[in-house]
Amino acid sequence: MTTPNELRLLPWSGSGDKPCYLSTDDPDGYMSRLADSIEAIQLGTAEELLEEATEALDDRGTSLDEMRCLITELTGALRDVVRIATSRGRLLATSDPCESAY
Repeated sequence: MTTPNELRLLPWSGSGDKPCYLSTDDPDGYMSRLADSIEAIQLGTAEELLEEATEALDDRGTSLDEMRCLITELTGALRDVVRIATSRGRLLATSDPCESAY
């Protein structure tokens, strides 16, 4: 049986905002590729929002409502990035150290 630290945390949640995991040894499988694709989209969105936030902070004309909306979007993007970092950290922790030396 696969132990929890061998599972890949997927970049989406299940019902009740519960984490979803993938158990596979195939990094090129359909679900692995789908998760990689979604992670790339999420990271791209986070980069775009970071740029928007920088511009909004520099613009003294940004309204409170605009800032609240941006903070809401940034919070979701940060949640996604933390999930990705957690997932990748777990994958690194369970990978064979000899494999990463080559």
